[in-house]
Amino acid sequence: MLYSKVTPAEKRVAFRKALADPKVAQFPGAFTPLSTKLIQEQGFEGVYISGGVLANELGLPDIGLTTLTEVATRAGQIARSTDLPALVDADTGFGEPMNVARTVQELEDAGLAGCHIEDQFNPKRCGHLDGKNVVDTATATKRIKAAVESRRDDNFVIMARTDIRGVDGLDAAIDRAKALADAGADVIFPEAMADLSEFERMAEALDVPILANMTEFGKSDLFTKQELQDAGVSMIIYPVSLQRQALGAIERLLTAIREDGTQQAEVENMLTRKRLYELVDYNGYNQFDSGVFNFEVPGTPGN
Repeated sequence: MLYSKVTPAEKRVAFRKALADPKVAQFPGAFTPLSTKLIQEQGFEGVYISGGVLANELGLPDIGLTTLTEVATRAGQIARSTDLPALVDADTGFGEPMNVARTVQELEDAGLAGCHIEDQFNPKRCGHLDGKNVVDTATATKRIKAAVESRRDDNFVIMARTDIRGVDGLDAAIDRAKALADAGADVIFPEAMADLSEFERMAEALDVPILANMTEFGKSDLFTKQELQDAGVSMIIYPVSLQRQALGAIERLLTAIREDGTQQAEVENMLTRKRLYELVDYNGYNQFDSGVFNFEVPGTPGN
């Protein structure tokens, strides 16, 4: 009922444990607070909150147009709705090192378990697009140092994302990753790796966990959990999968309504009313206050 009873501090400890586990952790991307209920029910280790998804939900492209306030507010709404730890994409930290420091503390206050900060220029762009620009190593490491020094909970995970693989190649990416780890990054997110051998080389070169981004239509093949675990990856994100699936279903429904004059052909693919009421826990509210909820949850198949 209402929000998670697991505290942000407890979620951060759980995130640390998941990263230390030999079994790779999977964090599907949530685009709404309600979608976290489905992620949690399936037994995943955590929830990912993509900056691109947050921008897209506002009808914007992923080119650095969202603000810290928008990201922290929406990420906080998502994080508080689940017992799982939530990792959020903090882009480039929303400015210079002092801005990065404020970003980390705002995200701590919003209840996040960690964030990742990247080494692109501002304005940034989606990591699987061409034409990216990255800052120099000194600038990139200053961002991470500022993030590490500003956090008040040592269990809040500071992850460093590097996009240099798509600009200067794998060797440069490994060198950059080492520098970011030396600056205090708890985890490295090497964006747009070409194949499993590149993940293997990255993992072998570092003493900190690495993350794999399994986004559809990107630079990497969609490797399995086992393949990535065998390559040394500690964590996998699926940043836009749920949003893409949902929007595809919405588009098909709208087409049916326009062409058939009714939604009937798509009803069998919809979440039933009964299932929706289960997810938002109507019965839990009834037990708390029957004056607020005083009717039976519908259970017929058509609902």
